[in-house]
Amino acid sequence: MKLVTIEDKGREQVAFWTDRGITPLAWLNEQFGTSWDTDLFTLLQKNQFNALRNWYRNEHGQLASLAPLPASDVSYRALYRRPGKIIGVGMNYWDKAIELSGRPPEDEPVIFLKPDSSLIGSGEMIRLPVGAGQITAEAELAIVIRQTCKGIGEEQAMDVIAGYTTSLDMTAKDIHARNPRFMQRAKSFDTFLSLGSSLSTPEEYENLNELEIQTVHNGHVAHSNTVNHMIFSPAYLISFLSNVMTLHPGDVILTGTPGSVTIQPGDVVSCQIDGLRKLDNRVESETRTL
Repeated sequence: MKLVTIEDKGREQVAFWTDRGITPLAWLNEQFGTSWDTDLFTLLQKNQFNALRNWYRNEHGQLASLAPLPASDVSYRALYRRPGKIIGVGMNYWDKAIELSGRPPEDEPVIFLKPDSSLIGSGEMIRLPVGAGQITAEAELAIVIRQTCKGIGEEQAMDVIAGYTTSLDMTAKDIHARNPRFMQRAKSFDTFLSLGSSLSTPEEYENLNELEIQTVHNGHVAHSNTVNHMIFSPAYLISFLSNVMTLHPGDVILTGTPGSVTIQPGDVVSCQIDGLRKLDNRVESETRTL
C-alpha cells in the first residue's frame, strides 16, 4: 500500500497512491460511506492504520479504477506536520562513518532529536540561517512507527513499522565542528528537516536490504548506498531506541545517510528512493526582519 499527503480543497489530507492516480480518503468516505480519518498522523494515533491496510488488500482491484485525481495534478505535502518524536541516527553507513571519524564506527548508534519546528515538506524552502556558516543536507530513509512499543527485540521490530518515507536532514556543519556537544543546536534550526509526501508499507519491498538511498544535489546523484550497508539495521535501530524511550504511532526515525552535500542559496537538494515520491527542496537565505 502506498499513501501520500496532498493539499486538496484547501487542506492537507491523506490519499491512496496507485498506478492510476490519487484517491483521497475523504473522497472514499463520501462515495462509500466509510469513516477513515483523513489525516495520516491521526489515522496512526487512532490505530486505524491496520484496518485501512486490510481494506486496501481486499479492495485493491476496485480502488485501482477509482483514482479521481491524476498524480501530476495534485500538490504534495509532508506526510504530517507534528510527529511525536523525530529521532535522528548519525554515521550509520560504514563508508560515511569511517570517512568522518577516521576510525572504526561506534559500538552503539549515535542519536539526536529533531524538533517539529524544523519540519517542512517537498517543494518548501530550506532557509540558511544568518551567521550559521556552512550548511549540509543529507538524504535518509525514514521509518514511520505504527504502534506503541517499549523494550522490544529485533525479531519484533519490523512488525511495528507503518512504512517508509524519504527525508532530508540539514546540519549547521560549522557550529557542530566548533564543538561536538553543539550537535543538537546544529540540527535544530527551522526548515532543517524535510519529510517526504509518500509512505510505502513494508510489503512493498521484497528485499529491503537492496533498497538504494540517494542524495541528489542540483540534479546530480552525489551519494548513494543501500540498506545492507548500514551499520545498524532498521530492526536493530527500532529495538535499540525502544529500549531507550517508548515509541508511539507516528514517531519518525531517520536511519542515517550515505553522504551529505554542502548547500547554497539557489540549490535544489533531493532524496530519491525507489517506491517513494522524490523529495525536492530549494535553498534560500534566511531573511530577518526587525
